[in-house]
Amino acid sequence: MEGMGWGRGASVEGGGGRGPRGAERPGGRFPRVLPAAASCGARGAGPPWFCAPGVWAFAAGGKRLPPVQVVQKPGDCVQKPGDHVQNPAIQGGHLHPPGLTQLPLPPGRRQCLTCALSSPPSMLTLLRPVGILYLSSGLLVLAQFRGHFSPRMNQIFLTPSRMINRGVGLKVEGSSFTLDGSPFLIIAGTIHYFRVPREYWRDRLQKLKACGFNTVTTYVPWNLHEPERGKFDFSGNLDMEAFVLLAAEMGLWVILRPGPYICSEIDLGGLPSWLLQDSGMRLRTTYKGFTEAVDLYFDHLMARVVPLQYKHGGPIIAVQVENEYGSYNKDPAYMPYIKKALEDRGIVELLLTSDNKDGLQKGVLDGALATINLQSQHELQLLTNFLVSVQRVQPRMVMEYWTGWFDSWGGPHNILDSSEVLKTVSAILDAGSSINLYMFHGGTNFGFINGAMHFHEYKSDVTSYDYDAVLTEAGDYTAKYFKLRDFFGSLSGVPLPPQPSLLPKIAYEPVRPNLYLSLWDALQHMEEPVSSEKPVNMENLPVNDGNGQSFGYTLYETTIASSGVLSGLVRDRGQVFVNTVSVGFLDYERKKIVIPLVQGYTRLRILVENRGRVNYGDNIDDQRKGLIGNIYLNDAPLKKFRIYSLDMRKSFFQRFSVDKWSPIPEAPTFPAFFLGALSISLSPFDTFMKLEGWEKGVVFINGQNLGRYWNIGPQETLYLPGAWLDQGINQVGAPAAPSLPWASPLSQLPGEIPGHGPCRLVRAGNLSGCPLCADDPGSRPFPRGSLLWLQDRALLL
Repeated sequence: MEGMGWGRGASVEGGGGRGPRGAERPGGRFPRVLPAAASCGARGAGPPWFCAPGVWAFAAGGKRLPPVQVVQKPGDCVQKPGDHVQNPAIQGGHLHPPGLTQLPLPPGRRQCLTCALSSPPSMLTLLRPVGILYLSSGLLVLAQFRGHFSPRMNQIFLTPSRMINRGVGLKVEGSSFTLDGSPFLIIAGTIHYFRVPREYWRDRLQKLKACGFNTVTTYVPWNLHEPERGKFDFSGNLDMEAFVLLAAEMGLWVILRPGPYICSEIDLGGLPSWLLQDSGMRLRTTYKGFTEAVDLYFDHLMARVVPLQYKHGGPIIAVQVENEYGSYNKDPAYMPYIKKALEDRGIVELLLTSDNKDGLQKGVLDGALATINLQSQHELQLLTNFLVSVQRVQPRMVMEYWTGWFDSWGGPHNILDSSEVLKTVSAILDAGSSINLYMFHGGTNFGFINGAMHFHEYKSDVTSYDYDAVLTEAGDYTAKYFKLRDFFGSLSGVPLPPQPSLLPKIAYEPVRPNLYLSLWDALQHMEEPVSSEKPVNMENLPVNDGNGQSFGYTLYETTIASSGVLSGLVRDRGQVFVNTVSVGFLDYERKKIVIPLVQGYTRLRILVENRGRVNYGDNIDDQRKGLIGNIYLNDAPLKKFRIYSLDMRKSFFQRFSVDKWSPIPEAPTFPAFFLGALSISLSPFDTFMKLEGWEKGVVFINGQNLGRYWNIGPQETLYLPGAWLDQGINQVGAPAAPSLPWASPLSQLPGEIPGHGPCRLVRAGNLSGCPLCADDPGSRPFPRGSLLWLQDRALLL
């Protein structure tokens, strides 16, 4: 039986990149025994959870709770001749960064890359150039020959910091791009600022620059920036302007892809779920309810974007109109409307469209340069031929060359061989096309933001957005990075910038949960449930100032007086309880379930998880979650529901003060929340959480939602950025504890209660409501590792 639980077996791992089953990334493949090594793993082990300072968990059903292990994978030396690289040497399960190492250069190689950029620009002369192309990453200008590229001259002046007197920006000149009148070849890579901790933006952009790129591309997610109608969030990790300006500081240009629809394997393709409150909503059309919302969003967004454009001194050289609309194509007036909406609000840079092979023919828009999305050289020939037939003499650009692919729960881990990537990139450049690598660095679907696909069957995306990209989910180098860097470096008139050192990883001690709160006990401390004669879907619940519920779980309760067959539409996964006993699940495949014989009136409960709204396809209008329509018992609709919104936001946990918690019993009742803690004595580093023995859930660390885990794979561990950890014991805001980590529906119970020891209270303040100690704290044993709640801090004993 499945449910929510916490236990022994969860681990926090340091180490290399996420790999497929048996596929190699720097650091090797994922072992099956602890201590393990993985960054975001393929299936096989229990999904990830954490062991950092202060740990909360919410889990469901099961029989055993394993300990949280913190493990570190052995690091591989990733040094290349002439590069400065940190070698993550690991001894005894801990990381000991030795600093930077410089290896001697091979014969004929130029001086150390660290110093090379200080050399004055040089002019190289080539005979018989067919055409001159410029790479502005400080990289080069290229002369295109019939089968290869060769260096022509140093063009490091084509960077944001050096181009102070701005002119015409990025323009189409025959078959080439020009930037301020100079020929320009776009070599871009995609990094999504909202999928990378803000503290690591600089590291990822530096690695992009050091690989030979001159441009970064990013989407802008409407659903994250306007979570409630008219309430905008561009703070912290969503500070789009700060990311764009940092890119300029790194010497990178920016191509912005503001949507409003972005696909991106994000919930509803980046569209806010509150749009679905309108039963007649037609997304991505000129339907009035949609365009009114887009207009208000663009009013706010473009006021931030306009000053960042090239002509205003910023790094944005192009803006994309919507995203892959040719494959949707439900309203011929829609794309002209989006284009005009951008221009009316001050967008003056080059406009682009972007389509795959299914939509390119219908995605062309007057006044915008068409670009293509692909993964193979075969597609390259077909699509470029089509572009030539439609646009005649125009620059060609592959807006998305897919360096890998995303993963779905229960499916395989997708990989693309690094040699194949190099061949295709070379072929794209050899064809005279600009390129954007999607993804250069994928990052993580933190929280509940992952999307889903639903063609023949519903498949939700995993938490990791590693994408088998050029950098791993944790920002580590891969074989693709080194091959591309060597390739771009061989074309350059000057050496590339030195590779940034790898961020260290570390393995922490296992963590055991020691406090517990059953969901059924927690309900009495929540806000009053919504009372309704019929079930109400998440988006239409009267919560969050009328904006409904976007993410998380919803609990539906009613009473029944008989047994029978329960049936109805549940989106996406509903765990059914009779009173507090789980009797099974309803989902896309299982639409009926037998309710056992009951005596008298019995409480029927259905805990529904939104696993992610579809982000691509024709059915995005039908992505409402929860119970959809009536739910039937023996074909009779059930009535009189009490509905709890369990959105799992920070405010959700603030109502669970310390006195609500208790020590973990021998047989916990699921679903439940669990709490633990970890002490970090030195500066925190990146790590990975492994929940071996856990079944399904969500993990929170210090108020940060790390995302979902599920033991069906292919993902095995959750990435935990060191930037989100604190040295020492993480502060817990008394009387509430929203800053501690949480995890949600699991399914294993503990095999034993953690060891007990005598209470050793450090008298650092007045004890306030400790659930584990009596009036005399020294007189009662308590689980080792328990948190003591003081007025000003929490202590782990």
